Amino acid sequence: MVIKIVFLFLAVMGILGMFGRLRFPGQAQLNRLKTNKRCPSCGRFKIGKGPCACKKGKG
Repeated sequence: MVIKIVFLFLAVMGILGMFGRLRFPGQAQLNRLKTNKRCPSCGRFKIGKGPCACKKGKG
C-alpha cells in the first residue's frame, strides 16, 4: 500500500513538472544566465545584488 502511494506521488509530481516546463519554457536557463555574472575587475562570480568583495576591500 505504501509503495502505491509513493508511486502515485512521484507520477503526479512528474506530470506537474512537465506542465510547468511547457508553460514556462527556458525560464530556468534564463535565470541561471542572469545570476552567473562575473565581476568585471576580478573575474569572480558575483552573488546577490551588492558590490563584489574586491570593491568592498575584503579578500
